[in-house]
Amino acid sequence: MNTSFIKRYFQKPRNWFWLVFCLVIIVMAVAGRQLSPYDPLDVKIGDKFLAPNLSHWMGTDNLGRDISSRVIAGAKLAILSGFIVLASASLVGTTIGLVSGFFGGWVDEVLMRITDIFIAFPGLVLALAIAAALGPNLIHAIIAISAVWWPPYARLVRGQVLSLRQYEFIEAAYSLGGGSLWIILKHILPNVLSSLVVQVTSDIGPALVTSSSLSFIGMGAQPPTPEWGSMVSQGRKYLLDFWWISTFAGAAIFLTVWAFNGVGEGVRDALNK
Repeated sequence: MNTSFIKRYFQKPRNWFWLVFCLVIIVMAVAGRQLSPYDPLDVKIGDKFLAPNLSHWMGTDNLGRDISSRVIAGAKLAILSGFIVLASASLVGTTIGLVSGFFGGWVDEVLMRITDIFIAFPGLVLALAIAAALGPNLIHAIIAISAVWWPPYARLVRGQVLSLRQYEFIEAAYSLGGGSLWIILKHILPNVLSSLVVQVTSDIGPALVTSSSLSFIGMGAQPPTPEWGSMVSQGRKYLLDFWWISTFAGAAIFLTVWAFNGVGEGVRDALNK
């Protein structure tokens, strides 16, 4: 992660495009209230089911709420939930992977068998079970997704640590009197950060989709919260007659996932050169 990486990343015009696209989404998430033409929770029954027009760019829903305002407001929840999931999952997974790979023996055996238990279940199904047990709301959905998202990070970091332990600079650190914690933080962790960055940037899109999926089936954000998955679910019953209610929220999910996946691919290509 140095100047050479930055140069390699920006060599391709498409990487500029994806990065600017993501920055626009993040700005929309941060400044949503200022950008929204209407209050996303404002109910106006007299304006329900309006098709897209100059006053309501994306139309209105069954309660007369402006869909464009709700899509803009939903960006904040989408980005926030995705980053919280990845921050917590990467922190837990990295810690477990570092400890497991560095100390080995029974510590490695116990931690990896726990990891295998989580990997044995499909992630979305396990997240759904946890969210259902905790109760349907966005915070519980984030906890549930975080609880099933850490195993790949643990596996990734453990593999990196097992490889790094064989290098001579680790033995040199030991010979100089370095303790385990100091060696992990000073010598091992910096060498696994590039792999972690690639994994995190690649996981933003899938984490967002998983969060929206839980909201879609009623286990995430609850009405009237303007969350994209919940909006798609609320509009599906009107899809044939009033297509815009679900379509624009679904398009927001698609474009956001597409943009962050593009950034992730660019980062991976730049780091692998």
